[in-house]
Amino acid sequence: MTASAAAMGDSYCSLAFGSQLAREAGDDVAAAVLLDRGAALSTEERTLAGWARQVARDPSATTAAEVDALRALGYDDPQVFALTLFIALRLAFSTVNDALGAPPDPKLTERAPEAVRSVVTYGRPPAPTPG
Repeated sequence: MTASAAAMGDSYCSLAFGSQLAREAGDDVAAAVLLDRGAALSTEERTLAGWARQVARDPSATTAAEVDALRALGYDDPQVFALTLFIALRLAFSTVNDALGAPPDPKLTERAPEAVRSVVTYGRPPAPTPG
């Protein structure tokens, strides 16, 4: 999700999913995914992030080779479908947020690790802190 949010330029979801990824895999991995720097990722992480970016950027240009790369990692067809559906549903949600002008929540922004905040320089700026 972090890769697809970054590919769309969605700051809200990039901060949310980037923060979650940082908690699970570390700040460096989260920043690498947000910046599309695959060298810092494992083969599986690169393949999954690449698929998410491709589905977000140009889903009609996906290839059988990309699906085969997911299968080579051990994902079966129902799992590839589930991954793709999840990405597509997140894209729909992000599109609604962006179209309605939802900026990242101040608390979400404050809780995001600095490594994530510093690379999410696209999309809508965070909402001002009330007060």
